[in-house]
Amino acid sequence: MSDAAAIIERIGAEGIRTVDLRFSDLSGRWRHLGCEAGRIDAQLLTEGMFIDGSAVPGWRDITEADLMLRPDLATAFADPFAAQPTLVLICDVAEPATGLGYERDPRSAAQRAEAFLRGCRFADEVRVAVDLAFSLFDEVKVEVGPLRGLYSLASGEHGGVGGREGHRPGPDAGYLALPPADQMADIRAEMASVMASLGAPRLGHAHGPGRGQNRFCGLAGGLVAVADQVQTFKYVVHQVAASYGKVATFMAKPVADARGSGMSIHQSLWRDGRPTFAGQGYADLSQLCLQFVAGVMAHARALNAFTNPTTNSYKRLRPRQDEPVLIAYAAHNRSAALRIPYAAHPDDKRVELRFPDPTANPYLALAAVLMAGLDGIEQKLEPGDAMDRNLYDLRPDEVEDLAAVSGSLPEALDALEADHEFLTRGEVMPIDLIEAYVEVKRRECDEVHRTPHPIEFQLYLGL
Repeated sequence: MSDAAAIIERIGAEGIRTVDLRFSDLSGRWRHLGCEAGRIDAQLLTEGMFIDGSAVPGWRDITEADLMLRPDLATAFADPFAAQPTLVLICDVAEPATGLGYERDPRSAAQRAEAFLRGCRFADEVRVAVDLAFSLFDEVKVEVGPLRGLYSLASGEHGGVGGREGHRPGPDAGYLALPPADQMADIRAEMASVMASLGAPRLGHAHGPGRGQNRFCGLAGGLVAVADQVQTFKYVVHQVAASYGKVATFMAKPVADARGSGMSIHQSLWRDGRPTFAGQGYADLSQLCLQFVAGVMAHARALNAFTNPTTNSYKRLRPRQDEPVLIAYAAHNRSAALRIPYAAHPDDKRVELRFPDPTANPYLALAAVLMAGLDGIEQKLEPGDAMDRNLYDLRPDEVEDLAAVSGSLPEALDALEADHEFLTRGEVMPIDLIEAYVEVKRRECDEVHRTPHPIEFQLYLGL
């Protein structure tokens, strides 16, 4: 039985009423197109369905709008939240004339990154893991207009709506808190249960250090597969949160003067089923691994454009805020931008990148990190000495000689425009994709820059 025939048989066997075709835009938003099950046939499942690419920011001009939404049949899962029985298919976006992946499609770029790696002489597989955090609020209000601009957040753990005044974690003291101080344990458990039913059975979760903050770990697999999992996980988090009357956000810094939400990216390279990062060097690393680290360090500021892609991202990445902003590496050291986690076995040797945040488009971020590391290997770069000390406690004069991540989204976009050749190798990220991505992000920067902020009225209204 063909894959298409198996999907059609499943539609009948499970009483599926709607088939939901989902794809990711440049910013990482999951978009979808629903089809009545009766419309689904082998041709649609194999060849895809037309969409208007001009309606997606950063994609087609209206004069050449047609793009093909082509389902990846191996990604099918039943939507646990839909009122009508719904089968979800994650899609690639393809050029109608050639059937090849559309150059500005993030998922196609991630596939090209994995294909590029398979052509390398030193590795043929990347194994990826992602840990990420998010915040839950009881209520969120946002209003922006010519004469009004405000937001308000309500959270029981911060006090106020639904708050347990005697059982609230203190500021930055919530990590691993136990209920009733942790008011979200049952919600996280349901999120983990739903993800297990969708094929991610090994997730761990805990209260984050900030009030209302939650952390999950355990999304693991190949690069494209993990990016798919991240998109599915975000969907599950938003849906489960809404079912509890909560609002979830993956913003890096939703609450001023509180701990931000990060997304750690772990990667390791393999060849013929064997790990290549274990060796006899620093922290029992191979020379190839140290070169991978050096490549990520060399391109870190350009990577920020993908790993920290919002203006809000840089409210988290501020010096002296106990966040990994210094471009250094070390074993076990969580203050370093690149960490080598403890590994009891060679199979577990990996590099952890700690400055990304969960607003990243996972396809572009994971692919960009891989390409930076591969460039370090190709150029035989050296990472220098490890920083085996608490980088958060360095004196200002000790920090002067250390490179830091970008200080703002415009800085990161400038860095990407100046340093992107490592991404274009093998047409993994064609210059057309990079230019379109930068244009979309600069429009966001402009919108934030030209809109008055409430704090400006507090500072300047009486002048």
